[in-house]
Amino acid sequence: MLLRGCRILAALAILMLALSHLLVAQIPQKSVQERLGYPADARLLVIHADDLGMSHSVNRAIFEALEKGWVTSASILVPCPWFPEVARWAHEHRDVDLGIHQALNSEWTDFRWGPVSPKDRVPSLLDPDGYLPIDTPEVVKNAKPAEVEEELRAQIDRASAAGIHVTHLDTHMGALFEAPELFAIYRKMGQSYGLPILEAEEGSHAPPRGVTQPADGALVQKVIEMEPGIAEKDWLDWYKKQLAPLPPGVYQLIVHLAYDDDEMRGATWDHPDWGAAWRQHDFDMVKSAEFRQFLKDQRFVLVTWRELGKTLQEPGAQTSSQAR
Repeated sequence: MLLRGCRILAALAILMLALSHLLVAQIPQKSVQERLGYPADARLLVIHADDLGMSHSVNRAIFEALEKGWVTSASILVPCPWFPEVARWAHEHRDVDLGIHQALNSEWTDFRWGPVSPKDRVPSLLDPDGYLPIDTPEVVKNAKPAEVEEELRAQIDRASAAGIHVTHLDTHMGALFEAPELFAIYRKMGQSYGLPILEAEEGSHAPPRGVTQPADGALVQKVIEMEPGIAEKDWLDWYKKQLAPLPPGVYQLIVHLAYDDDEMRGATWDHPDWGAAWRQHDFDMVKSAEFRQFLKDQRFVLVTWRELGKTLQEPGAQTSSQAR
């Protein structure tokens, strides 16, 4: 009799547990914008400048855009030669939103950089000249996961050691989206350092095929980024047409800023795509009164990755010291 009663109680407990899970599953999940205190119908937008640290020209343009609020965030190419200027500027502008543009590529023909890690520790990340490879297929083909992780950690640690308050991580040239093994390391870096990563629910910045989204969804629904083939006269209209139809959610607009000067023309001489003139067009666009008025008329709420990262600040979340 006692045994039968215990079995009944156990069965009831299992039933109650199943019902509780069912009820939780039926409760609508709050959107990212709601979790940050915005209305459900809000459209949040991060205007994000890539490649900070690449050159003095890039730095000058992005510094100005951050200071004047034309962009809300930027990410740093830590291996690049103008990183020390970024560190000095960041020390004087502690409230700016700066992430790490995790780099496994060095894409320009004459203007090259190598890894932050000692080269003898990451040989699979090097091209025959000792630089990071020019394009991503070489990375996917040759990079060993352990060496990728070592280099990504070295880039984050170098920025932190320079006193930069890192707010997020993303990936240079999308290299870490190119294979599930690379993407797994990318996610691991976010978890290890307690930082949000740029990962979208759809499009070019969604996880590789076969990799599932986080249970509570990505922080960003979609990334908008200019692609080759747009004429200068249509530059601003292209951005407007991409942004205007977006439904409520969180979005990132990636821009590439620099001055079309001798330095940038020399560095990118054979790259009309994302080269000197391209970056000047993006710079002119973000600072234009017409674009800023468009964002107001469309009621976009401009946010930073520091704000998005608040969704990760929950009890029990790992910090870098706990994960290391």
